[in-house]
Amino acid sequence: MGKVTGFLDYSRETPGRRPPADRINDWFEIYQPFPEDKIKQQGGRCMDCGVPFCHTGCPVSNIIPDWNDLVWRGRWREAIRVLHSTNNFPEFTGRICPAPCEASCVLGINEPAVTIKNVEKTIVDRAWDQGWIVPEIPPSRTGKRVAVVGSGPAGLAAAQQLARAGHSVTVFEKSDRIGGLLRYGIPNFKMEKHLIDRRVAQMTAEGVEFVVNAHVGVTVPVAELQRDFDAILLAGGAEQPRHLKVPGRELNGIHYAMEFLPQANKVCEGDTVPGQILATGKRVVIIGGGDTGADCLGTSHRQRAAHITQFELMPKPPESRAPQTPWPLWPMQLRTESAHEEGGLRDWSVNTVRFSGDEQGNVKKLHGVRVGPPPTFAAIPGSEFEMDVDLVLLAMGFTGPVRNGLLEELGVALDNRGNVQANASYMSSVPGVFAAGDVRRGQSLVVWAIAEGRKAARGIDEYLMGSSKLPV
Repeated sequence: MGKVTGFLDYSRETPGRRPPADRINDWFEIYQPFPEDKIKQQGGRCMDCGVPFCHTGCPVSNIIPDWNDLVWRGRWREAIRVLHSTNNFPEFTGRICPAPCEASCVLGINEPAVTIKNVEKTIVDRAWDQGWIVPEIPPSRTGKRVAVVGSGPAGLAAAQQLARAGHSVTVFEKSDRIGGLLRYGIPNFKMEKHLIDRRVAQMTAEGVEFVVNAHVGVTVPVAELQRDFDAILLAGGAEQPRHLKVPGRELNGIHYAMEFLPQANKVCEGDTVPGQILATGKRVVIIGGGDTGADCLGTSHRQRAAHITQFELMPKPPESRAPQTPWPLWPMQLRTESAHEEGGLRDWSVNTVRFSGDEQGNVKKLHGVRVGPPPTFAAIPGSEFEMDVDLVLLAMGFTGPVRNGLLEELGVALDNRGNVQANASYMSSVPGVFAAGDVRRGQSLVVWAIAEGRKAARGIDEYLMGSSKLPV
């Protein structure tokens, strides 16, 4: 695929990021334009692998060598057709997916991997610019009705597939806008929200109905969905945050990341948020070193925090691929996100012991200790410390879906991790009720959510019609 000697002739190149001093003054995406001839060269680096391991690294099974070859040859319209054959929303994954495909690229064994993610993003952005992406309206309707609960990537992918199969689909979203965590969890500097809006417009033209401010199990009775729809898909995500059970947790100024980030995104949408949680002028500590912690970091920079520290319980990862995660596995190694380039301090092997505050109940100090490696994380004697804080953001991940309300009323069985249990067709223990995305698999990636949404759509189509032609 690509140019026969491309991997020898061209080096890996990616788009540059806008200077940190500039980009922290706005909420726009951080990457600079990348010339077409350069992106074609990057597609040309794709080798004619006997076994393209990038396929197995990609949860949606993108046909990566094919569209790399098409980009190299300048056949862009064919490239978007191949890309869309496995992925409903490549403009999402092309921006925010960590690219497990690149970690399993065969070229990556001894050279920098092919820039699969950027080629993907360029294909779909060009397709939108050229007007090649249009509503795909089914020739006939089946008369079957499907309710999709949740409008994140799993729910959107399933809804689009089901609508194209001819079913009448209604998406219920508890928030005031469509998108789930794509809308209110991911900051605009990583993905601007007009990308969601144009997909919603496309899906509306395809017949999907969207209902916002509709919290199923709270403001919308579960019995109503069971009465009015032939099948229900649970795609509400894993929104139960991991709790930090230490003294002082109840003090003012300690918030979960998903209390902080959605408010910033709402302001970017033009909303006014009374009592908004702001990092402006504050000494901020972020507890958690993953993607959500980095999102809190970048947001705090843009809100002009006085000082930011990010703590992680785990040891500092190695600079390069750890021996225990050899190719083609996802590598354990240190990753520097764009937010880390913008400032702040990162520290590892730190455990928060307690918080203390002032007479008004506001957090003022974090008390911590350095710890040894897992699984015990034993405290290191004499390493205790305290630091001044005004705002603490808890970005320690999620423990599964919220169980009270919808899940309890439906009576679906849960697995041993507290997620909705589903069979190979993605149907839960309740006939006609399906589950996909984080609500089924636990906290995961956008690309996994899209993959699960597509597979669940096929399962629902088979359940309703006896067979299905939907791809997965």
